Amino acid sequence: MASGIVTGGKGTDPSVVIQTAMKQRDAGRSDAAILQVKTALKAHPDHLRLWHVLGLLYRAQEDSAEAMKAFSQAVRLAPNDHKVTHGLARVTLEAGRDAVQLFDQAHAVAPSDGSVLMGRAAAQSAMGKTNEAIADLDRMLGQSPAWIEGQDLLANLRWMNGQRDKFVDGYERALAKQPKNMALWFSLINLLTQVEQFAEADAVVRRARLHVQDKRALDICEAICASELRDDSRADRLFDAVAPYAEMPLAVRYVRHMLRTNRPEEAAKCGEERVGDPDANEMWPYLGIAWRMMGDKHWEWLERDDRLIQTYDIGDRVDMDALAAHLRTLHVLKADMAGQSVRGGTQTDGPLFARADPEIRKLRAAIVETVQEHMRSLAPIDLDHPVLRYAPGPVSFGGSWSVRLAGEGRHTHHIHPRGWCSSALYVSLPPQDEFGEPPAGWLAFGVPPDELAIDLPPYKMVEPKVGRLALFPSIMWHGTMPFDSGERLTVAFDVQAPPS
Repeated sequence: MASGIVTGGKGTDPSVVIQTAMKQRDAGRSDAAILQVKTALKAHPDHLRLWHVLGLLYRAQEDSAEAMKAFSQAVRLAPNDHKVTHGLARVTLEAGRDAVQLFDQAHAVAPSDGSVLMGRAAAQSAMGKTNEAIADLDRMLGQSPAWIEGQDLLANLRWMNGQRDKFVDGYERALAKQPKNMALWFSLINLLTQVEQFAEADAVVRRARLHVQDKRALDICEAICASELRDDSRADRLFDAVAPYAEMPLAVRYVRHMLRTNRPEEAAKCGEERVGDPDANEMWPYLGIAWRMMGDKHWEWLERDDRLIQTYDIGDRVDMDALAAHLRTLHVLKADMAGQSVRGGTQTDGPLFARADPEIRKLRAAIVETVQEHMRSLAPIDLDHPVLRYAPGPVSFGGSWSVRLAGEGRHTHHIHPRGWCSSALYVSLPPQDEFGEPPAGWLAFGVPPDELAIDLPPYKMVEPKVGRLALFPSIMWHGTMPFDSGERLTVAFDVQAPPS
């Protein structure tokens, strides 16, 4: 026995290799796992699950080209296996290739799997066929109105396609057929809240009360809407009615309300009680605002350490002109995404760094090296700090995308609570006379979101320059200043926290 892998007369035991490989993947050590699976495949070249797992390992590394090869071998061995047919379609889509036909093949194998249909719609949209994706989803939802994930995808596709006047039509049609479907009501309310249509969401809550029995859940939704609409007395009454705030999303909304109504002490009290929770990244950014409003020095500990925001020049390692030309071909959507920070621009869909395009592979390699350098610069460790508590480790991305802003475009002030380290890489910028006077287009840190109406200035700003990569905590408030005209093309990504 070696390295926990059983060997015998017929070679390495595939089941043990698979079990070990998946544990290594989850620990961020896919490199070692890939070598072990490849060794096992020499002894078992026609083992379906070994090929399947090899594809999953390459996918974890965002190496879609190799993942496609592994899944293709698996499909050759088992063309009617649902997992591998769907896997091949998925990694082909992520590689940036036309995957519609592959999703059709996966659908034929598993006709009831909604995730395959959603992947097909994403594949259509990626090929510039968003109208076809919308029509196909709309037709399916006419047959299956209670398919919540499909309703949400249809609404989001309509939103990104510029069909803002009818983006929730699918939900309304479904509720006309199933008015007592609680999941449909709450999904619609959540969607309207996500796109900051709080008056519309408030109206839906009133309608839902005629059909839904979960009074507390509806009170929570109404409290959120009332707060965001600045109906403070109604919000106070409703937040009092739904206390205690056991769920983190509710606690965050309560803290937002306390901050908006100039009660930072109450906000801080609630926030400080939640910093030990697994999902505390949702709360830290608001706690930072409360501490800053109160003049509490904990704010400086949380956000003002010079190590937290750093810039790196990678323009000498990446052909920015070639990258810019390639990225422009990927911006096929007509409008910003629902619930995202982009205003006056577009954002690419899907994991950018999983694409097999040579421009993206070279960019990703340069960024991995830079992130590793950044990790090393954060020493020494502070075990109490939500960002500085981690030692350097494998680089794993939680998301990657490109944003193309036009004149007067911007990012609202926002956070990325599911990440550890976030970023902005400037790929192409307009000439200074088009950009406008500084700080037009600059990256600003520390400004609370506009809807909280809290007058706190940025405590740091980064000037955009082609080839400059800014790295900063995902839980830090950041946004961009508007600019006059021209194109501002960037790449952004979230890095997952290294394993503890």
